[in-house]
Amino acid sequence: MTFQAATATPRRAVTPAAFVRGVVAAYARYGRDAAEALGKGQVTEDLVHSGDGRITAAQFEALAGHAMRELDDEALGWFSRRLPWGTYGMLCRASITAPNLEVALKRWCRHHRLLTEDVLFELAVGDETATISIREQRDLGPLREFCLVTLLRYVLGFSCWAVDSAIALRAAEFPFAEPGHVSVYPTIFCKNLSFDAGSARIVFDKHYLSLPFTRSAADLDSMLKGALRLTVLPYRRDRLLVERVRRVLRNARGRSLGAEDVASELALSTRTMHRRLREEATSLRDLKEEAKFELAKRELMRGRAPIKRIAEIAGFRNEKSFSRAFRSWTGASPREFRGRYR
Repeated sequence: MTFQAATATPRRAVTPAAFVRGVVAAYARYGRDAAEALGKGQVTEDLVHSGDGRITAAQFEALAGHAMRELDDEALGWFSRRLPWGTYGMLCRASITAPNLEVALKRWCRHHRLLTEDVLFELAVGDETATISIREQRDLGPLREFCLVTLLRYVLGFSCWAVDSAIALRAAEFPFAEPGHVSVYPTIFCKNLSFDAGSARIVFDKHYLSLPFTRSAADLDSMLKGALRLTVLPYRRDRLLVERVRRVLRNARGRSLGAEDVASELALSTRTMHRRLREEATSLRDLKEEAKFELAKRELMRGRAPIKRIAEIAGFRNEKSFSRAFRSWTGASPREFRGRYR
């Protein structure tokens, strides 16, 4: 199965040599020679055996894509039976007609069992988060890491493409020891990583589940002719970025957060954060003002804290500046607003 990025893909070498060795191991399992596939990916023999080598997304696309076709196994030897070329494309087609991401992921989890019961996908939805996890039904052996990482990237890549949004992960967990190439994991997953966990899983804001599917069958045909690059590089546009910024600002409760602080919470560079907010027709300054107003309004409606204390909670230097800002927002002073609400 292949995924195509929404924007130009950076030419960064982020796929570890360990995953190249996983492809080579698939050839060994089927008693085939991997030389032609390595040639397609322009991967040298030295890099295959390198402890810290990397190849680019384009190289991995050429290598893995050729291997899946030549071996006629999109699982690359992970499972007890082959998954013939086009299998994951069929899984995408079964999910593309879903009205939103939640329905699509439930279909993905259910239909993946038709492909293999060696691993089971599960979706769990909590109060704030959603979790996609993989339950292993058999020993995946030395290909365990390659298999679990790729399966999670498959479902994440398809989900991002289908709703045309990056899905910012809150956490990613893996049931194996931290690998030597752990430095690539924040790029393909997130910064909040755990190893030696109970299962492989990714956790994200549950609001992504309500995003509608924006793709047609024709879009899917085009995407499936694309590249495997979203298994190693993240989708870039985040349709919930504004809401994520709002959450960071709400949780600050009076702490003064600079652009660097907010960007760090979002695992973005400051420049990227500002650019993406502009693309959404807003700015960090506007969202800060909005967060201050919502926080102040909520505290006033509770009717307990003194105005001076609410000014501090909302991040103002003093009560006077707070009152002036609040009047500009509502046309009333904080005391007048509280009185009207009561």
